[in-house]
Amino acid sequence: MVRITKVHTGGGDTGKTSLLDGKRVGKENLRVGVYGTIDGLNSQIGVVRMELNRHNHSDFVDDVDDKLGIIQQELFDIGGECSCSPGKLPPQMALIGMEQCDRLVTEMDEMLEDLSPLTSFIMPTGSPPVATMHVARTTTRRAERKVCEIISIEGENAMRTEIICYLNRLSDWLFVLGRWITAKNGEEEVLWTPLGKR
Repeated sequence: MVRITKVHTGGGDTGKTSLLDGKRVGKENLRVGVYGTIDGLNSQIGVVRMELNRHNHSDFVDDVDDKLGIIQQELFDIGGECSCSPGKLPPQMALIGMEQCDRLVTEMDEMLEDLSPLTSFIMPTGSPPVATMHVARTTTRRAERKVCEIISIEGENAMRTEIICYLNRLSDWLFVLGRWITAKNGEEEVLWTPLGKR
């Protein structure tokens, strides 16, 4: 287990920080941007969980909260992994794999069984848990784009493909979960109306 006895070290006071492999880089470094974005996403999912528990008393809340808790753990794993190149990861470090990616698809498919097909795009709004889920969804896409940016600059081996796969599926998962919660609560989705029809 990690043992943290001191939060402030002063090591970042000059705009530098250490990656997982010990390399010192500026805080504008692309990898710092990736794991910082994933940290922000993780925090937003924490807000989703808070809103879900505050505004819902339905029987599905505990199950959804458990799933979101697992995702927060996995995002922490991914953030750690992104803080250095795959070739420099500690050999004992457990990594997210296709098992976690496939689980997201299975859970999405189960939720989609309860939903009607979309007839238009959905506006990012709704009840507090759903609205905050849309923020988390778009932050997931931003994290995915940052991972792709590193690959574009450093090459295909700069990030494991499982990281992109997980983030890609997580964004879809959050979108479907938002729709599913809206339906379970008997609420209406706000659909996009094209300009010519407004």
